[in-house]
Amino acid sequence: MKISRQSKIIELINKYDIETQEELAELLMKAGFNVTQATVSRDIRELKLTKVAVDGGKQKYILLQKTEPDISEKYIRVLKEGFVSMDMAQNILVIKTISGMAMAVAAALDALQISSIVGCIAGDDTIMCAIRTVEDAAAVMEKLSKLINAD
Repeated sequence: MKISRQSKIIELINKYDIETQEELAELLMKAGFNVTQATVSRDIRELKLTKVAVDGGKQKYILLQKTEPDISEKYIRVLKEGFVSMDMAQNILVIKTISGMAMAVAAALDALQISSIVGCIAGDDTIMCAIRTVEDAAAVMEKLSKLINAD
């Protein structure tokens, strides 16, 4: 549940300008996560979110992906815990996940910024990843296999 919640937090801060923990908690509640302010505070600390200024003197939470190398470990953990199987259809990679984990795993794939992945579409337990070429799809499949099977 924690991994799903933290993946949802990343998704929400990328989608909305969230200024306070209360706003974040409210959006999480609307998304079906029963959270307290203390839980949100802990998640913010664990994800190492920070605030930056935006237009009008307001602030918003962001994830510092480039300067925090351990953040990618969190995405790999989401990938490992949600992954069931994958198969390739030309330049489309179809990834099966545990029920309810497809969006979290797709967010993790996006956050890993694998250059040959053009984009991902997630349902409940299936992700469709558009890959630039058939050759790139095979390479991405191999890379994901190594990430998932790494100890």
